[in-house]
Amino acid sequence: MIEWLIRTALEQRALVLLAAFGVSIGGAVAFRSVPIDAFPDVTPVQVQVITRAPSLAPPEIERLVTFPLEIELINLPGKTDLRSVSRFGISVITVVFEESVDSYFARQLVLERLVQIRAQLPPGADPVLGPVSTGLSEVFMYLVEGPSQSLQELRTLHDWMIRPMLRAVPGLADVDTLGGLSKQYHVLVDPNRLTSLGLTLRQVQAAVTENNQNAGGSYIERGGDKLVVYGQGLARSAEDLERIVVTARQGTPIYLRDVAEIRQGHAVRLGGVTRDGTGEVMQGIAVMLRGGNSRQVVSAVKEKVGVINRLLPDGVSITSFYDRLELVTRALETVERALLEGAVVVVLVLYLFLRNLRGALVVALTLPLATLTTFLIMQRIGLSANLMSLGGLAISLGMIVDAAIVQVENIERHLSEGSNTRTSFATVSERLPLVLRAVLEVRRPSLFGELIIALTFVPLLTLQGIEGKMFIPLALTVVIVLLSSLALSMTVIPVLAVVLMRPRSVGEEGTALAAGRRLYRRLLEAAIRRTSVIVAAAAIVLVGGIGLIPLIGREFMPIMDEGSIVVNLVRLPSIGLTESLKISGQVERLLLELPDVRSVVTRTGANELGTDPMGMELSDMYVLLKPESEWKARSKHEIEQLIRQRLGQVPGIAFGLSQPIAMRVDELVSGVRSQVAVKLFGDDLDILRVKAEEIARLLRQVKGISDLRVEQVSGLYYLKIDVDRSKVARHGINVANITEVIEAVGAGIRAGDVYEGQRRFPILVRFPDDRRGDIESIKSLWVTAQDGARIPLRELADIQIVEGPAQISREQASRRVVIEANVVGRDLVGAVEEAQRAVTAQVRLPSGYYVTWGGQFENQQRAMARLTVVVPAVVGLIFLLLFLTFGNVRQSALILLAIPFAMVGGLVALLIGGLYLSVPASVGFIALFGVAVLNGVVKIAYINQLRQQGLSLDEAVVTGMVLRLRPILMTALVAALGLTPLLLASGPGSEIQRPLATVVIGGLMSSTLLTLIVLPVLYRWIEERAEKKIRGVGLS
Repeated sequence: MIEWLIRTALEQRALVLLAAFGVSIGGAVAFRSVPIDAFPDVTPVQVQVITRAPSLAPPEIERLVTFPLEIELINLPGKTDLRSVSRFGISVITVVFEESVDSYFARQLVLERLVQIRAQLPPGADPVLGPVSTGLSEVFMYLVEGPSQSLQELRTLHDWMIRPMLRAVPGLADVDTLGGLSKQYHVLVDPNRLTSLGLTLRQVQAAVTENNQNAGGSYIERGGDKLVVYGQGLARSAEDLERIVVTARQGTPIYLRDVAEIRQGHAVRLGGVTRDGTGEVMQGIAVMLRGGNSRQVVSAVKEKVGVINRLLPDGVSITSFYDRLELVTRALETVERALLEGAVVVVLVLYLFLRNLRGALVVALTLPLATLTTFLIMQRIGLSANLMSLGGLAISLGMIVDAAIVQVENIERHLSEGSNTRTSFATVSERLPLVLRAVLEVRRPSLFGELIIALTFVPLLTLQGIEGKMFIPLALTVVIVLLSSLALSMTVIPVLAVVLMRPRSVGEEGTALAAGRRLYRRLLEAAIRRTSVIVAAAAIVLVGGIGLIPLIGREFMPIMDEGSIVVNLVRLPSIGLTESLKISGQVERLLLELPDVRSVVTRTGANELGTDPMGMELSDMYVLLKPESEWKARSKHEIEQLIRQRLGQVPGIAFGLSQPIAMRVDELVSGVRSQVAVKLFGDDLDILRVKAEEIARLLRQVKGISDLRVEQVSGLYYLKIDVDRSKVARHGINVANITEVIEAVGAGIRAGDVYEGQRRFPILVRFPDDRRGDIESIKSLWVTAQDGARIPLRELADIQIVEGPAQISREQASRRVVIEANVVGRDLVGAVEEAQRAVTAQVRLPSGYYVTWGGQFENQQRAMARLTVVVPAVVGLIFLLLFLTFGNVRQSALILLAIPFAMVGGLVALLIGGLYLSVPASVGFIALFGVAVLNGVVKIAYINQLRQQGLSLDEAVVTGMVLRLRPILMTALVAALGLTPLLLASGPGSEIQRPLATVVIGGLMSSTLLTLIVLPVLYRWIEERAEKKIRGVGLS
């Protein structure tokens, strides 16, 4: 089959070249349409259920809203996890599904359950689904500023002009709003005038609602025309509301203005945004649709922002402070630069070794042809171009040309040897049979070698969770590009060799290479004479390499530098929004004193969409840095340490450092915003709090643990109004009469809307601020009985301030508290394992309470457990392919020795580079195994071929290795030097690629030593023993 393919390609040269050109054009077009992002979206398939109940405290939210919803959702098909947060006025439940479940189908499943449960929820609690977004969806953040506009005016402008226009941008799921003052009309009822007239709050609400309506009367026919009938009774202003008649006494109307003052106000605030310590600002966030192309979406958003800016009132403008496009561009530039530099290095190495420009060109053409073919396939299967998939191309540079190097080197040698005969090889017809023979000579080892390399990446395709989403694109890209290069080596490369390559005289080979071969022959012959010494040295190297493993730390993933820092700020749960924003301003001014900080934008409290229900005590502080060329600090790590020092000076706060994308991904994947999460489960919140603090004290003693904080579940103060039912019954009062007073003390009672053109603003009936902020005033509020009697609230209820939960978090329908931490200056796994030992030994939990360890540690454990099972299975498959290639066990096992030798070099390189054993490093080892095995396959196959031609064992080993010195060195140098740009890169994403490149380069050094010295020595030793055994059997 393979021989037929090669022969056909050589016979149909024009057709092959035309097909290659067509594929190249298609690949170039595909590259422009492939979705582009910084790195793969690792967020699992999930649906958020957001339920607002503004009047309910956290325990009531949990009991009346969250728990019933969880019971309904917990057995959804395909569900893998269920998390919830119950806070004041809001419940947010996150349902996580298996990756095989379509996100829109998952939403449909959740919606069907919500229809069934709605009737069981409290009045006004209407669950809705969060936007179709992910952890990477917050692609563009901006501020709406206007020095002469108030926060209410800016918020109104954003809600009714900016947000609707931005939501129309293709690829956006929604536009979130933070900060500002949401405009409302407040009917501020005077409780004394209300009770003196014998009116109730519900009467006032009913009067406003009934006198603020339009009506439709269909149509009537008038003559031959249709006349549409409608009545307009909507209030258009505060003056219209004032003239509403509440009731009439003896023919005298009592207007709304007689019992209340109508004012423009704002909704109860649950959050705010500050910047640079100068005060509050208005923020918006463009949220990208799941699966969107971030480059296209952000470009479209920026274009729309430019249009909107021209339409805004004078002095008002939209300015961005976080733009994902900048990160995407910088990350892709890192990989593209590494690809380009690597390709240049590869071409130079090819030319220096081949000393044949035409031959080097034939091999070099494999790079763009294989790359463009890969882009075409990526576009067809929907694989995006990002840091990982393009990184797969970068690490494949050496592998792409492996088969072509072997073929071209063999063709060039045959042409050079044939030029000493009478044949000139000046014409294609003369070169054709020789090229065919040279290609067929190496087709089997090349084919099996490339397949083995592709097979080594199969374990990555089995990864799950965040690690699967990160590295499956890389593995797919590598497999695609390897299969593409393999197809090219069987079709295009032989055709190009026939067309372009020419014979060269033997003396043209180069004195350096000839001298190198002579030196290598002497070394190899000396090594063969000292077989026992070489074998012993190899054994010592292997044992020493294995001994290095405990010295190398372990982690899940190196931290990628996004260029910005996010500080998660935590205060006491009882703090009010005004005080919380004041502290944010102080911290902002403190951080701006650092010379490398350009600006600080702080978001405090909850967002408008409800997807991130933070309390007023919580802030996300975006620390925007100056360009790296202007830094006074030596590294970003140093800047982070300076930030930690400054924040340590602020009393009453806890904090943790992260990055915009990392924070969102950690939160959406594991429900926490840190690298390490100790999850404590149980029923009693007080016990959970005490035990969580006990665990936190132990963690503080563990080296490397930083940014430690305990999830705050208590410390919120409630004004508890406990109705005394006996007193209520004695006075003939309904509980509803009391609850309406409580509502008016709080957010207010909804009574319709005021329309200003197309803009709509709520009307709330409530008490004035002077009757709401003072507890004694609240106690003295009157409640009207059915007989008109007025009773103060204090005589109907027990009113007191109590402490209660600030937040109730649940996972899989069980309450939990999280202790969060990051690891600094130490490997993640080592720190967590020490912490686990301390917690297990010293913390005693009551029955029914238990601890789990989550965050990145959980991801690392899952990834390593899966690779531990899959990698040996793949090694077994490689052995099977080797056996099919060579037909005996001893040579197949000998080639597999390349794997531990390659590991030794990779481990040494990690140790020297101060890097940890992470998932990217593991990927590097997987790539390394394939390359190492490929080198062994080609060399052993050629030695076997020489033995079949009649050479003795010693002659075949020495001659075969000396003749194959050039391809051995070319393959190793091309692979190693092609990855050097990744090793030296410093842009975003280089942190993830560096361990991979380090392992491959270090492993290639040790495996090349094996290929050059140890492999031929062991081959001769094994084969000599096998021959003696065969002769012994024959004699007997």
